[in-house]
Amino acid sequence: MSPEQLQKKFPWINTEGVALASYGLENEGWFDPWCLLQGLRRKLQSMGVLFCQGEVTRFISSSSHMETASGEQLTLKRIHEVHVKMDHSQEFQPVECAIVVNAAGAWSGQIAELAGVGNGPPGTMQGTKLPVEPRKRYVYLWHCPQGPGLEAPLVADPSGAYFRREGLGNNYVGSCSPTEEEEPDPGNLEVDYDFFQEKVWPRLAQRVPAFETLKVRSAWAGYYDYNTFDQNGVVGPHPLVVNMYFATGFSGHGLQQAPAVGRAVAEMVLEGHFQTINLSPFLFSRFYFGEKAQEHCIL
Repeated sequence: MSPEQLQKKFPWINTEGVALASYGLENEGWFDPWCLLQGLRRKLQSMGVLFCQGEVTRFISSSSHMETASGEQLTLKRIHEVHVKMDHSQEFQPVECAIVVNAAGAWSGQIAELAGVGNGPPGTMQGTKLPVEPRKRYVYLWHCPQGPGLEAPLVADPSGAYFRREGLGNNYVGSCSPTEEEEPDPGNLEVDYDFFQEKVWPRLAQRVPAFETLKVRSAWAGYYDYNTFDQNGVVGPHPLVVNMYFATGFSGHGLQQAPAVGRAVAEMVLEGHFQTINLSPFLFSRFYFGEKAQEHCIL
C-alpha cells in the first residue's frame, strides 16, 4: 500500500516517514499464544503423549571416535539416559531415551552444554556452542478510548514498536525490543515501566497520535530464546551428539513457526531428512561454518 492508500484505509495512522506498507488480506492475522499452546498440548495428550514437569540435570551417553578426511579426530556421542529432577523432590528420575529433542527455549543453551555441546577446543565443531540465551522482553497493556478501535490490525512499525487490539474494550497490547545497550537483566521478570514511558510510548504516539492519551493498565515480562548468532531458529540434529535434535533459538517467533518446525523435526527423526520444507539453512552446523541465516525483523 502507498502512504495514501494506508491513510485512506486507516485514517488514525500518521504516514510520516512511510514509503510503503504491507497489509495481509488473507492467511494472516494474530492469535492468542497461550490458547494455541494449550490447544496443541491437549491434542497431544489425547494422542497418548505424557507430559512430565521437571528439570534436566544430567545426560548419560556413550562415545565413539572417528577421523575426518583431513585427519581431524572427532568424538561422536549418543545419549542413552536423561536425569530429570522432579518438582518438589530432591530425587531425579532416570529416563531412558532413543531421541532427545532440545526445545528448552531460553534455557536450551544450558541443556546443550549439559550434553557436551561446545565442550571442545575453540574453532572446532566440538567447541562450537549453541548460541541461545534468555533475553527479557516486556509486553504492556493499555487503555485508549480514542484509539484505532475494532479496525486495528496487528501493526508493526519500522521503529520496532508494535501493537494489536486486545478484546473489545479499547484495550491494546504491544511493546518494542531494547537495543543491545538497553538489554535488561534476565535474572528476574520484573517489569520496567520507565522503558514504556521513554522508549515505547513515544514511538506509538508518533505513528498513532490518538495514543498520546493512553493509560497503561498492566504489563508482564517473559523470555525470548534469543539466538545471538543470527536471531533465527536452530532446527535439526547436532552433528556430533547424534541423537539430540534442536527446535530452539527463534528469538520471539517460536510459536508462529512451531507447527512447521514440529513437522520438520519429526521428518528428520523419522526419515533422516527434511521433506515438506528444506530447513537446511537452520541446521546447527551453520554456527561452525559461519553461515548466517539473518533475521532482520525482531519485534
